[in-house]
Amino acid sequence: MHTARQDESEALRADIRLLGRMLGDTLREQQGEALYNIVERIRQLSTRFQRNDDDEAKRELETTLDSLSHERTVEVVRAFSYFSHLANIAEDQHHMRLVRAAAQRGEDQAEGTIANVLARAKARGITRSQLQKVFETVLVVPVLTAHPTEVRRKSILDREMELAELLAGRERTTMTPREVAASEEAILRAVLTLWQTSLIRHDRPTVVDEVANGISYFDQTFLRELPYIYSMIEDRLAEHGKGGNTSELPSFFRMGTWIGGDRDGNPFVTSEVLNLTAAMHSRKALNFYLDELHQLGAELPLDRGRVSVSAQLQELVNQFPDSSPRRAAEPYRRAIVGIYSRLAATARLLGHDVQLRPLVAQAAPYKTPAELLADLNVLNRSLVSNGSALIARGRLRRLRRAVSVFGFHLASLDLRQNSDSHEQSVAALVEAATGQNYLAMDEPQRRAFLSGELSNARPLFSPYITYSKETLDELEIFWSAAAIHKRLSRLAIPNYVISHAESVSDILEVALLLKEAGLARPAAGELDPNIVPLFETIGDLRNCRGIMEELFSVPQYMRFLENRGRVQEIMLGYSDSNKDGGFLTSSWELYKSELALIEVCRAHNIALRLFHGRGGTVGRGGGPAYEAILAQPHGAVQAGIRVTEQGEVIAAKFSSPDRGRQNLEILASATLEAAIMEREERPPRPEYFDALEELSSRAYSAYRALVYETPDFARYFRESTVIGEVSNLNIGSRPSSRKASTEIEDLRAIPWVFSWSQCRLMLPGWYGFGAAVSGWTAAHPNQGTQFLQGMAKEWPFFRTLLSNMEMVLVKSDIAIASRYMRLVEDEQLREMVFSRIHQEWQASIAAVLAILSQSALLERAPSLERTIRDRFPYIDPLNHIQIELLKRYRAGDADERVVAGIHLTINGIAAGLRNSG
Repeated sequence: MHTARQDESEALRADIRLLGRMLGDTLREQQGEALYNIVERIRQLSTRFQRNDDDEAKRELETTLDSLSHERTVEVVRAFSYFSHLANIAEDQHHMRLVRAAAQRGEDQAEGTIANVLARAKARGITRSQLQKVFETVLVVPVLTAHPTEVRRKSILDREMELAELLAGRERTTMTPREVAASEEAILRAVLTLWQTSLIRHDRPTVVDEVANGISYFDQTFLRELPYIYSMIEDRLAEHGKGGNTSELPSFFRMGTWIGGDRDGNPFVTSEVLNLTAAMHSRKALNFYLDELHQLGAELPLDRGRVSVSAQLQELVNQFPDSSPRRAAEPYRRAIVGIYSRLAATARLLGHDVQLRPLVAQAAPYKTPAELLADLNVLNRSLVSNGSALIARGRLRRLRRAVSVFGFHLASLDLRQNSDSHEQSVAALVEAATGQNYLAMDEPQRRAFLSGELSNARPLFSPYITYSKETLDELEIFWSAAAIHKRLSRLAIPNYVISHAESVSDILEVALLLKEAGLARPAAGELDPNIVPLFETIGDLRNCRGIMEELFSVPQYMRFLENRGRVQEIMLGYSDSNKDGGFLTSSWELYKSELALIEVCRAHNIALRLFHGRGGTVGRGGGPAYEAILAQPHGAVQAGIRVTEQGEVIAAKFSSPDRGRQNLEILASATLEAAIMEREERPPRPEYFDALEELSSRAYSAYRALVYETPDFARYFRESTVIGEVSNLNIGSRPSSRKASTEIEDLRAIPWVFSWSQCRLMLPGWYGFGAAVSGWTAAHPNQGTQFLQGMAKEWPFFRTLLSNMEMVLVKSDIAIASRYMRLVEDEQLREMVFSRIHQEWQASIAAVLAILSQSALLERAPSLERTIRDRFPYIDPLNHIQIELLKRYRAGDADERVVAGIHLTINGIAAGLRNSG
């Protein structure tokens, strides 16, 4: 039977066929018929092997790939890599096609939408006033970070965005034959441009390059789509019914970033880079406002003879002497010219080089964004009061919201540094000022000393003392932050994140350093940025409750918190906890730490805001954001949520305005639903807690036994994966290890996960689960699998955990992983380690299937399973080529085409797997 869903799937296949044909045509034209035939033969053989388990096809495929010359290998890799990129574009467009189709059918209240949340709130009798209080309390902030998993260049992303727009145009427009031909020519031109553009960077990007890349998403999505989200919520609330005021929403949804402020392990983030980052952000915001004001002026040629104006608007017009006779009878345009001139003066004052239109002479700059917003509000009130509310709801409405959200700073930039660096800086200041050995103090002594220093206004730093370069570098960051606060606003740098916060002194040390820069004023109890401890290892997560309990007993710190509205933000790290303890234990310890932090904050009457350091892949906290937020414990979203968006996930979510708007809406709706509805939900049963505690303990033992207790496991990891080559790929500015070491402990969690993804094992996303379930069921024969099945049905947290693991296991391929295993030179080591991994892989799949009562992975999501499976014939050849190139390279073949081929396979496999970092 033919269904609408079949039509929708056919539309996706048609787009993929179109893009594949364009790539094939480009390949023929640029590289010749012979290479095209090779690529097509490889594709056919790989498809036969994947779909039919055809051993003859497998042997022929391997023979064909192994016989390629260096030059042919590079071109084949490029072809398959580009196909994965093009398939991603088609899938993203298909996703938006489904969203639009649902809206056209009137299904605009689907799960994950604002409409759904507000409809459910209305059904439960929640009033407009109650909703308003929630909006005034919560803060929702996606935080962009630059980590070494985004393997695509900005140039590639730009062309992919162009292709996405061309596909969207074909979807939404009925075209004539001539228009269809022109559209296909434009697509072919974009594909040709892609083919002639290098997929990989030839030089490692600088931090400033990463900042510029991050800012580009504001152009594409955030500056326009975030105001749209606010308008949508306000319009939905207007339909909510009576029971509260109808005032505009507070700006609870903002954008954050770490790019340019995250110094943890990145020596290239300096005070100069911090200042340049803030300037680049500010320039982008003001340029956007100036452009929007220019457009607004063109849209408001309202004649005084046809409209009335308010007294406030007339006062605004009178402030700006405008001698142009063309605008003499156009009060709104005259006011906008004056606002534009003041904003241009602001841009000049801040040192921005901006392209300006004609100005009113000698306009005074705005001191704050609030002054600019006040003038825009005068325009709005005058329009509304004089019968032009519909006009006010257009560009002016969006501009007013943009100024409220983005200010003069664009995005809130977090500072982050490791607690060890703070300790060294404080020790240097203390020794120079007092002669005391801070490093020799124990924790109680440090707390007492720091509390004493925070009780007085005397600085420790002296300009007459010589300090080490390391100490001065750290202090200059704080001094620069203080200057940025004065120049832009406190929202420009609102948070200071402490990596590896393991004690109260780690937190008080940052308070002391902030005090040295004037960012903390103990006498008044004023603290400008939040101090955000980051708990990331398993040990940190288990100790976080005690640390925060002790911190809340420090009077000087509590004075700071009192003046900040008694809101404490705490960051939880999904990456290092996973590398430390494995997927199940990391997830469980994070959940328990949230419960503990909720309890301790509630006991001290403090509002808790959690900052989730999630990555793209499941092994680093990735997976669907909506389900993840709703699976949080009750009380975890009481003051809102901040969530990192990392690496390739940023491009996947936000490079397209439509996709970006949808992902922003999902984040907002999930947060609001958790904040509004959580009191209605029942907590999980105590026996579920006990079961998961035991499962976690067993999984932890299995994971640690493999990764940290197996002799030479670090060697196995380095030889069987591309970690060494990833470290040399020009992906990000940050080194892949925190220090010069080959130990797993010192490796960053991101390349750890990324490398396992490349060899198709995805080990950080599942290892230990099979052993945990088999051990638990053996110990509890009276409960067994049936108990775990009930637990999955009733407990969203456990259900989400299983769902994420299921997706990771589908993307894994033990046969391909076994070929990477053969890269390990020590035969005994490789056989011993891989046999354990293989056994646990089988056990984990069996456990997931049994608990979900399924015969196959993703049985309940056949379209997702098919989409993933359809990728494999295009990824598998890249894995095979990567293995062969690694053999050649490690045997001493330093041919630049071998190196380029390895880098290209890394790019292509990552593109094919998508959330791999």
